[in-house]
Amino acid sequence: MNIINSKINFSTSGNGQIVDITEQVKNELKKSKLLNGIVSIFTPGATCAVTTMEYEPGLVKDSQDFFNQLVFDKNSFNHDSGNPKGNAPAHLRAFIFGPSITVPFENAGLQLGTWQQIVFIDFDNRPRNREVILKFFGN
Repeated sequence: MNIINSKINFSTSGNGQIVDITEQVKNELKKSKLLNGIVSIFTPGATCAVTTMEYEPGLVKDSQDFFNQLVFDKNSFNHDSGNPKGNAPAHLRAFIFGPSITVPFENAGLQLGTWQQIVFIDFDNRPRNREVILKFFGN
């Protein structure tokens, strides 16, 4: 078994922005020259998440509306008292969705469903430079 590490870096605008990173993951898989295995997709941020969804404009907007209903920005949060960033909602949303997923691949292709893309979600309330760490395990 081989283990190959890779990273994807990009900038976001925050505020629930959803970024489709499927093609970047596919490109890194191709560069790895692995055929069969799994890829761990992880983001080292406390105000962002990685998951899968159908990346379609209507569903992207529905998802952003859902994030705001799930954790209201206007609530009073202990984390925000004395914290000028005021980003407690971002932390709460991120821990619900989680920082990582694992996706199998076979014959050098990600085993995603027809309407399933890998997405990065930035819940923070400001633009950020973000990183996603990929760890490929396979042959």
